[in-house]
Amino acid sequence: LMSIFWAYGQFGQGMIFFSDPDPKFAQVAVKARGNLSAAEINTLVAEVENEILAVEGIESVNTRTLLTGSQSRSGSGFDRIGAIFLELHDENERDRKGAEIFEEIRQRTSRLAGIQVEIQKQEQGPPVGKPVQIQFSAYDRDLLEPAVTEFRKHLDTLPQVLDIDDTRSLPGIEWQLTVDRAQAALYGADVSLVGVVVQLVTGGVKVGEYRPDRSDDAVDIRVRFPEGERGISALNDLRVTTRTGLVPISNFVTREPSPNVDTLQRIDGIPVEFIRANVAEGVLADGVVRELKAWMKTQTFHPGLTIEFRGANEEQEESLAFVQSAFLLSLLLMFILLVAQFNSLYQGVLILASVVMSTAGVLLGLIIMQQPFSAILSGVGVVALAGIVVNNNIILIDTYNQLRRERPELDYVALIVRTGAQRLRPIMLTTVTTVLGLVPLAINLSIDLAARTIVYGGQLSSFWVPLSQAIVWGLSFATILTLIATPALIAFPVQLKRLLQYTQLTARRQLRARGIGRRRAMTTSGGVSS
Repeated sequence: LMSIFWAYGQFGQGMIFFSDPDPKFAQVAVKARGNLSAAEINTLVAEVENEILAVEGIESVNTRTLLTGSQSRSGSGFDRIGAIFLELHDENERDRKGAEIFEEIRQRTSRLAGIQVEIQKQEQGPPVGKPVQIQFSAYDRDLLEPAVTEFRKHLDTLPQVLDIDDTRSLPGIEWQLTVDRAQAALYGADVSLVGVVVQLVTGGVKVGEYRPDRSDDAVDIRVRFPEGERGISALNDLRVTTRTGLVPISNFVTREPSPNVDTLQRIDGIPVEFIRANVAEGVLADGVVRELKAWMKTQTFHPGLTIEFRGANEEQEESLAFVQSAFLLSLLLMFILLVAQFNSLYQGVLILASVVMSTAGVLLGLIIMQQPFSAILSGVGVVALAGIVVNNNIILIDTYNQLRRERPELDYVALIVRTGAQRLRPIMLTTVTTVLGLVPLAINLSIDLAARTIVYGGQLSSFWVPLSQAIVWGLSFATILTLIATPALIAFPVQLKRLLQYTQLTARRQLRARGIGRRRAMTTSGGVSS
């Protein structure tokens, strides 16, 4: 058993949060930078849509455009200009996996200049967004930008990491207008008019509203300069009305460029930034996180900066902690009930030993099948096994105790043999029927008796593979060891008691022999002296 736990630590395939079936739905995020109009955005998104429509295996495509500056809930950034929802054909209607289709889409859209495409498959379990999420937090916001930049450069060198984005502000310039109120007072200028005239070269000054006959919402009527006169240089020519006439605002207004800031994020009052990324097909996010943590140890970050891994990694740790608590609590409750029932601490521990055997069987199955440990489904399978495999030991020990009361004249070896002979068939029948019932799911087969179809790797069966494999391997391994180890452990106290008795008897005989030898020696020496 210890070798199995050691082997899993050395050769295990890592951990996933939920199951990882072949996807059928996906969301495609289209990104482009620039102050784009609605027509320009539609043209760019249409290019991506045409490339997607040329890919085989897609059943439907739903496309919508977005104005620049809008961010999705998944944190795809402020440069999103479009979202495309994909639905693939059923598994039996296409000859490729969903991951292969998504990879072809990435290759087709990679040659589109100025456009970046991200594909996020629909999650089967609780939504966590991109599997790799890194949170940077610091009370000093100036510490965040350099750390995010350095981390992003390292992620760009990892081929197994895809669709990387961060929450840093997009490159851009904001023009800040600073009004010198004292200087404006010398010219007799009204400071409030500065904002009004600036709107003439930006969004326009609202002068009224118009409500069409068949519309519930009013349309703003705005006035601004002609398109050719709305450049940055036009700010120098703006004038405001004063008592002495028109005065250029450049006389008391200074214009300074500053970096563009999209948004400022805080969690619990602490400024934060994020980096989010997907992983390539066949790569576990858990392995990428471990690699990044190892890289972090070789770097030197400011002590005021905190770096945490969120997303699937955080959910895995929380779920695993819950499963461990539930597992230990179930063992404690079972132990209390077993001790109360059998009135023996040793037999209670012996029954719960099968839980350790089943856990070792689950890990052995993961090593053989080269599958990762699912924090949710495999964890639930281990907890469920704790209540299943103890039944075999309960049956064996209860039968042994009953035979010992009914046939006290029999030796313990004969009692153990009779116990095994009477309970071998029911134990094997219950185990075999349970295992055979779960084998189709464990090998990822979806059997539809009504439609008379058998599908390998279907979406429904793939969802339950981690749970069914945990029960099949754990129950099979624990049952075999139970039939071998439990009789031996039942005999262990008797053998140990006899060994102790034999040791004590031997020690007494040796002491008695030494005493007799001393008395004989004393008698002999007394006779010689006389």
